[in-house]
Amino acid sequence: MLSSPWARFYSNSCCLCCHVRTGTIILGVWYLIINSVVLLILLSALTDPDQYHLTSAELGGEFEFMDDANMCIATAISLLMILICAMATYGAYKQHAAWIIPFFCYQIFDFALNTLVAISVLVYPSTIQDYLRQLPTNFPYKEEIMSVNPTCLVVIILLFISIILAFKGYLISCVWNCYRYINSRNNSDVLVYITTNDTAVLLPPYDDPVNGAAKDPPPPYVSA
Repeated sequence: MLSSPWARFYSNSCCLCCHVRTGTIILGVWYLIINSVVLLILLSALTDPDQYHLTSAELGGEFEFMDDANMCIATAISLLMILICAMATYGAYKQHAAWIIPFFCYQIFDFALNTLVAISVLVYPSTIQDYLRQLPTNFPYKEEIMSVNPTCLVVIILLFISIILAFKGYLISCVWNCYRYINSRNNSDVLVYITTNDTAVLLPPYDDPVNGAAKDPPPPYVSA
């Protein structure tokens, strides 16, 4: 039988030890915890702005670390991420496939952004040195990083981004397999329900008016 090329990537196991549904729940809870911590940091920064505002002299530039507008945007994004992660966790736990779709779309968007970063580093390797020069003078290991050969630095960064992309791709496949598993399970439950509620009606033997003999009834028919 011919199968879809995506079928070869379908599996019910995750991380070689647990089910994709369990893995999606763990992943959703993990993202939920991270975004909750980020939200708490942002809320504390909004209540005490002087603690998180750095002067331009400390940064070595003409901008602040975080202004009020960026703080509000980051807070809104954190709230949205908490909602998306909670929906994915609930959807995997209660086996509602539609609730997992927003989290899956976020994973695709995040993977695309990281891919664009890798492409920009590969096409414009000089941007790494420009970015390092813009870092504050008291940034840890700034001088040591800038002393590394630019080509080696680009290779190291690309290797690091490739590992991250491979890991993110694996997580995307786990969530997608969880969605397919829940969707197929729900569809099979509907088919079983329809089948168990069907009734077979058998017709009794009848007399053939032409030959005058009893004949077997026609094949049974199924009525809902």
